[in-house]
Amino acid sequence: MTSPLPQGNPTIGRMCMLACVSRAGYYRHFEVSAPRQEETGVRDAIQRLALENRHYGYRRIAALLRREGFVVNHKRVLRLMREDSLLCLRKRAFVPATTDSRHGWRVVPNLARGMVTTGLDQLWVADITFIRLQEEFAFLAIVLDAFSRRVVGWALDTHLRASLAIDALNMAIAARRPAPGSLIHHSDRGVQYACGDYAAVLEAHGIQPSMSRVGNPYDNARAESFMKTLKQEEVDGRSYRDAHQARNDIGAFIEEVYNRQRLHSALAYRSPAEFEADLHAQGATPTASRSLATALWGARSRAACYTESNHQQGSGVAAK
Repeated sequence: MTSPLPQGNPTIGRMCMLACVSRAGYYRHFEVSAPRQEETGVRDAIQRLALENRHYGYRRIAALLRREGFVVNHKRVLRLMREDSLLCLRKRAFVPATTDSRHGWRVVPNLARGMVTTGLDQLWVADITFIRLQEEFAFLAIVLDAFSRRVVGWALDTHLRASLAIDALNMAIAARRPAPGSLIHHSDRGVQYACGDYAAVLEAHGIQPSMSRVGNPYDNARAESFMKTLKQEEVDGRSYRDAHQARNDIGAFIEEVYNRQRLHSALAYRSPAEFEADLHAQGATPTASRSLATALWGARSRAACYTESNHQQGSGVAAK
């Protein structure tokens, strides 16, 4: 006498017999319905992630899906998001000028051009942008680590004085404590970065200044990229009552969302905090690399050649 099968665990053959269908018919139906069920699950996950991260594009949504165990590529995610109308058009906002390079302060050479960073705190980039409030404008100064894309210092106020940029720089120095002589600070030629007070802070901590070429935003592309992300994912569509509210909301976005949650394609779709944690776990230390010395040597050589060329031209004019 054979023992009966335990209830709740019938075989496919027994279920087909009880339903009066053939096993072949069951498998034919399964091959048709299983892909639809899988796609429904993917669509549901895409819609949930798109609502939670309303400014993420299809590549970052695809990265989040892979983290959740779905086997998808970005092309399929793009197709599904288009079909479900989850892609949006982004309008570029009006950007007033925040850089005044018409000043008499010393402009230093561009040391960051061509520099390849290999660790943390080798190259910091700085920039200033405007924030629209209900009745006035505020201004945000940031300092960003070029290797990890982490915002290490920031300050927001309703003025464009040099103290705004200095506050952001002091926050970065207090948070990272870079070794003297190991770090380049790159910015545009704005008066806030060229003035004596800002240069004095850099010199006091052994930080080498660097400035972009005239009218070339690509020299400071990492800082410009952060500003674009900030405007698209936090500022656009918001109405800040005053500088206090803007400081609280933007500060929360920088510290909690951008630094700790937002996935960066340049970091293999990791957040800056996760990227730095992986570096520390691998035993990486924020020391200066040969790229720093190479950049310094190249910039000084160009400056020397420029000085020598001007001297020769001046001598030729005097001889005439």
